[in-house]
Amino acid sequence: MFKSAAYLKIAMDYSKLVEVYEALEKTTKRLEKTKILAELFKETDELREVVYLLKGSVFPDWNRKELGVSSRLMLKAISMCAGESITNIEKLWKKHGDLGKVMGILAGDKKQKVLMTKRLTIEKIVGNLRKLPEFEGKGTVDRKIKLIVELLNNAEEKETRYITKLVLGNLRIGVARGIIRDAIAGAFNVDVKEVERAYNTTGDYGEVAERVKKYGKEGLDGLGLKTGKPIKVMLAIKTDGVEDAFKALGKPAEFEYKLDGFRVVISKDEQGIKLFTRRMEDVTKQFPDVVDAVKKNVRGNNFLIDSEVVGYDKKTGKYMAFQKISQRIKRKYHIEEMAKKFPVEVNVFDVLYYNGRSYEKEEFGNRRELVKKIVNNVGKKIVAVKGIVTEDAKKAEEFYMESLGAGHEGVIVKNLKAGYKPGRYVGGWVKLKKVMESLDLVITGARWGEGKRSGWLSSFILSCREGKKFFSIGKVGTGVKEKGEGLITFKQLTKELKPYITRSDGRDVTVKPTLVVEVGYEEIQKSPSYESGYALRFPRVLRVRYDRCAGDCDELKRVRGLYEKQRGRG
Repeated sequence: MFKSAAYLKIAMDYSKLVEVYEALEKTTKRLEKTKILAELFKETDELREVVYLLKGSVFPDWNRKELGVSSRLMLKAISMCAGESITNIEKLWKKHGDLGKVMGILAGDKKQKVLMTKRLTIEKIVGNLRKLPEFEGKGTVDRKIKLIVELLNNAEEKETRYITKLVLGNLRIGVARGIIRDAIAGAFNVDVKEVERAYNTTGDYGEVAERVKKYGKEGLDGLGLKTGKPIKVMLAIKTDGVEDAFKALGKPAEFEYKLDGFRVVISKDEQGIKLFTRRMEDVTKQFPDVVDAVKKNVRGNNFLIDSEVVGYDKKTGKYMAFQKISQRIKRKYHIEEMAKKFPVEVNVFDVLYYNGRSYEKEEFGNRRELVKKIVNNVGKKIVAVKGIVTEDAKKAEEFYMESLGAGHEGVIVKNLKAGYKPGRYVGGWVKLKKVMESLDLVITGARWGEGKRSGWLSSFILSCREGKKFFSIGKVGTGVKEKGEGLITFKQLTKELKPYITRSDGRDVTVKPTLVVEVGYEEIQKSPSYESGYALRFPRVLRVRYDRCAGDCDELKRVRGLYEKQRGRG
């Protein structure tokens, strides 16, 4: 346990946080971790930055900036700091499988002794690392290395280990968001649900912690929906049929097309229009056509509206699968050209904030009417999503089949009296999709290819989750192509996964759970070969889910439920 804490005040030493890291790593018990953090939160004045550092970042969750430091760049920084050749560092890396551990070993016996070191503070760590994403153009690599080396040179042996892991995005000390949430609640005697609600509307536990420490529960009350920032969107629970949907939500209910696109929360205020994905990524620059459509066809001085952006074939007008337009999400160059090549339509389905007023607690039926009032329907540009209100199961079934016939995934069913609850799977919405649903699984490993696939990862290990742990359920290569426009390629997946390789063993690599793919299959089978106890028969990759993160992949209990269902017991 770290020392009690009169010294955890202004200009907190990084060494004190490292003591906390070490204490957290020594226990697997959630309550103990929560207690350690609650004590820290009560004592530190740099609470916002400490919360970010505990989750392995220097930014809040809503800020998707990346430090942009590859393993290769980090090797150069370690070499400069330790006075060791990159070749020898790579040998140690291969032996220990962890560059943070390697840096710690080398720091214990530096060949280049630093004669004068400066006190390393939380402020200095955060300040240096926040500069890294801002560098552009010539000299960027050298400037990044200089800032990293400065930190490493002024760090003690054990501090270098955590700095290295932090820079590489590999800091794992067993602190999930739920533990941070519970620690904030425990430290300042506020309700856990209120802390979570505040996070879901801000995407920032650092801000939440800082506010509640300063103002108590009243501080949380002031953290509501705001324009200009992303939120955690409301989510729908899966259901098996129309009657089950009515049973869950009551009658009448609204049935809406469930489109095969990607979720976008659209913000407008005096700063302009911004677009945020379900993962809270700012994609405004990638979709100037969406910004233009909203600017011209949504009335209001300021608002937050929830929508689904779906692609369509510009020749036939038919809606396209998400995978066809997914490449637009991460596009940085030739954006106008991509917009023409892969046009999209915005389907607005909810209003969360409008003209200075939060609609979070307003009944859905009223929010839906507001959507119809403020959105000009301009086909293939922007529309209010198609839906019907009914209590008739036959009409609901017909609408469901109409949606499938139009090439959509199914329907979303909504309780007309439900409020909007950010970040939650709650009883207000359910979704109905085709039978033998696909699975959203995260890639946790892969194998380097041979022959014409040499240089690419070509076989991918898929995993589902149970809580924060991931369990393998199969391998897949089908559905991934060697080349082809608009298709999922080995080159594309290799580029996506390579920065997240954490361990290599010959041709096999372990990958940090990051990239989620939607997977189709013929059958789920029992299998002792995989950690989940199940295997997918004839799996195939359907699309990359850039709108999902590892924590959104399907749970083991759903796999189990689908297995029982196909066996006639579900």
